[in-house]
Amino acid sequence: IDNNPIENAIRPIAIGKKNWLFAGSERAGKRAAAIQSLFATAKLNGIEPSQWLKATLEKLPTWPNSRIDELLPLRG
Repeated sequence: IDNNPIENAIRPIAIGKKNWLFAGSERAGKRAAAIQSLFATAKLNGIEPSQWLKATLEKLPTWPNSRIDELLPLRG
């Protein structure tokens, strides 16, 4: 059984894990985890994470709170 695809998928998380210990605080660690989750969701949905983040940050200041879920990186 070959698990190389899985190992390759989690390698960035494993490599960054030691760095994330120094996020600054528990709250900062939780924010970092949330951002990583959004990036992983974007990748799983075939969306380029950096492009999604750029577009979202540009829209966010004028976006209504009632429609914030529309900014999530999901293909629907």
